[in-house]
Amino acid sequence: MTTRQPPLLALEQIVFSYPDAAPALRGVSAAIHRGERIAVLGNNGAGKSTFFLICNGILQPQQGTVYADGQPVSYTRRGLTALRRKVGIVFQDADNQIIASDVESEISFGPMNLRLPQEAVQQAVDEAIRQMGLGDYRRRAPQYLSGGEKKRVSIADILAMQPEIILLDEPSASLDPKNTALLEETLEQLSASGITLLVSTHDVDFAYRFADRALVFHDGRIIADDTPACIFSDAALVRTAGLKRPLLFEAARLVQQACPALTFAQPPKTLTEFAHLLGVQPE
Repeated sequence: MTTRQPPLLALEQIVFSYPDAAPALRGVSAAIHRGERIAVLGNNGAGKSTFFLICNGILQPQQGTVYADGQPVSYTRRGLTALRRKVGIVFQDADNQIIASDVESEISFGPMNLRLPQEAVQQAVDEAIRQMGLGDYRRRAPQYLSGGEKKRVSIADILAMQPEIILLDEPSASLDPKNTALLEETLEQLSASGITLLVSTHDVDFAYRFADRALVFHDGRIIADDTPACIFSDAALVRTAGLKRPLLFEAARLVQQACPALTFAQPPKTLTEFAHLLGVQPE
């Protein structure tokens, strides 16, 4: 008989309020398992960013418990270091995360703070640079990089800590279409390497393509935890959360209304899948 492993991270009835404000989280519970690709959805002020800060230990819950590998998180220096090594966070604005004078120094900052041996730090930095394709940027000053390049540096910052979970807060914000596509390729590679990814985003088309699970926040609560297809099929939920349906999801629904004989197991997630649904070849 096999024993199921505990979640990598679990939150149980988390409550948190900022001073002189309504509760940002109202009894939030969620379990994050190895290898998941999770979209975190909801309108502004729904609690998504606070949820991420609790997951990473930047904020401590006022009520409730956070568990890492089944054990309650200790908010001591040692406990928080262990949590932040397990759970890395990439902030929306890369400029708020980057502090060093060149790319290599920036990426080495986290591993050095873990007080790893110099050889281990260099290995972690070299691997993060390789994964993010930053070999030509080692000596470059981060402030002179493009928005997409800065985003890759901020992800490399976290990769050098060798986390099991990466939280990304609106990672495609301010990126042009080319860099957005490169970011999606990067997330695919990270997922393929076994890293668990949680992506907070307003881009429902990306969320539908990328995620195998979605958490929907509204007014400080998680009001849905299901597959993206199930969530976007629920019209009342979509309205309550202030979301919209992904374009291909909605197009497939309209096509099926017009052609009831056309059936499919699930709505298409990509243009290629949509073309195959219609029986045509994409260009």
